[in-house]
Amino acid sequence: MEAKMFFWCTLLFLLGIAAFLDTIFNYGEIFRQINSVLFMLVSLGLLIRTTTKMKAKKIEGYLSRIESLEMQLRVLQSNKEKAKAEF
Repeated sequence: MEAKMFFWCTLLFLLGIAAFLDTIFNYGEIFRQINSVLFMLVSLGLLIRTTTKMKAKKIEGYLSRIESLEMQLRVLQSNKEKAKAEF
């Protein structure tokens, strides 16, 4: 997974370098349009992927917390049943 993110970040970096070289060598208007569209699409893809991963991690945290609370509830219920059995 990290290799994919590294690839997309590298692609963005290369597009930035191409834009910088365009300012020096003036490749033309069509190059600027294509470069800017590619940059926007890759940036949008990274943004969506990052937000999706953040939401998934948050949900994963919620699920582990629910599991922990269920375990604590079972322990408390068993302690309650033991206390009732003693009286």
